[in-house]
Amino acid sequence: MSNEERNQRGSVLHGAAVLLAIGIALGGWLAGRGFVASRTADRFVTVKGVAERDVRADLALWPLRYMATDDDLIQAQSRVEASREKILGFLEGEGIAAESVELQRMEVEDRVARSYGDRVPGSRYTITQTLMVRSDDPELVHAASQKVGELVNAGVVLTGSGGWSGGPTYLFTRLNEFKPVMIAEATANAREAAQKFADDAGTDLGGIRRANQGVFQILARDRAPGISVEGQLHKTLRVVSTVEYQLGD
Repeated sequence: MSNEERNQRGSVLHGAAVLLAIGIALGGWLAGRGFVASRTADRFVTVKGVAERDVRADLALWPLRYMATDDDLIQAQSRVEASREKILGFLEGEGIAAESVELQRMEVEDRVARSYGDRVPGSRYTITQTLMVRSDDPELVHAASQKVGELVNAGVVLTGSGGWSGGPTYLFTRLNEFKPVMIAEATANAREAAQKFADDAGTDLGGIRRANQGVFQILARDRAPGISVEGQLHKTLRVVSTVEYQLGD
């Protein structure tokens, strides 16, 4: 092999070695950048933001279940009709219009037909009816329910969970009106908490990595044992948003 050929071969090998070295260096730099990016992507903080509003119910449902008994079916029917008229008169006197009241059902029980043996307890016939009050003025219904004892004094026999013992059910139906502003408030509270965390950690707060709006809840304002949300005029709307924020290097 001549000197010229040796020189050419050496130049080729030298060039290949240089390219290999550059490739290794570039690969190491890219690998390092990838590692840093991966570590940066893992730098985030999860925070929760809460928003609450105190509201009043806007719909009241009040089932009034009453009954009458007698050994004569016609007399039992007459008594239950008399009770119905007393209830309607009471509601009218409390400002609840007749169109807000609906007769929902009537039940007739013949105890002789259901008895076994010769003994029949009490009166033979029992007639039960339910009047449903549906009003968009819950406070009016609430005030009337506080005077329901007047019906008992008038001889009306109220029965069942929807009558004397149960009382009205108060509902809030305008949740959608509050959702946008409450979500915005909860998100702002979450960002404030994330910013405080970033400041304490000496880093920058980035954009949102992941967010969960959360579920809206309608809670009783007075959260005491035995108090149901349906039985309270005043309620609390609550939403908790969970947000993940990216953190800087």
